[in-house]
Amino acid sequence: MNVLIVEDELRIAKRIERMTRDIFGSTLQSLKHINTLHEALRHIENSELDLVLLDLNLNGDNGFDLLTKAVSESFHTIIISAYKDQAITAFEHGVLDFVPKPFNQDRLAQAFNRATAKEKVENSKIRFLGIKKKGRMQLVPIEDIIYIKGAGVYTELFLTDGRKELHDKSLEKLEQLLSYSFERIHKSYLVKMSEVKEINVSSGSKYMAELKNGERIPIGRTKYKDIKAKLL
Repeated sequence: MNVLIVEDELRIAKRIERMTRDIFGSTLQSLKHINTLHEALRHIENSELDLVLLDLNLNGDNGFDLLTKAVSESFHTIIISAYKDQAITAFEHGVLDFVPKPFNQDRLAQAFNRATAKEKVENSKIRFLGIKKKGRMQLVPIEDIIYIKGAGVYTELFLTDGRKELHDKSLEKLEQLLSYSFERIHKSYLVKMSEVKEINVSSGSKYMAELKNGERIPIGRTKYKDIKAKLL
């Protein structure tokens, strides 16, 4: 696990660092602390990370400036902040968890477990997925996404207007963040269930989900019964 702590208060950063080492133990490969927004942005662009722990107030800079960049990357982001009133907005942008200050090791371990155990975020409030677009960030509303296809370590977002956008997060990470309105119907596909018109069975017992836009998406054999039940 490669972890970055972005926190401007040294005392709190040291505490997070100690707890992180205790929780991850030997599975922790690297742990770095950065206390400024700009240095954190540079580090993110040049490092392979699994998890970023981000404060929302960095020496007067707004952590959301970093958050919009972070959520478009391949790693998960956990907010550790005293600004509880910004939790909903943070979840809307796709963070894995929001740990309010003050916190203890049990609460931090709970947040880390969501990352390592690949738990789905309960009551997901995510409204956007951040994507990189010609050197800038663009927020794609969740309501505009019909389905998502795995593409190696990346994913492809298929949108209601016919566009296809590339996202840096894997299908497994997006499955954690998205609400239960999206279902993993195949090892390579996440589909918004409200977009499924019907299920077809073709020769060879191949199951296909026919979407409202006419596209057909394969359904995994082990997923068929669950998906069928949710359409009834």
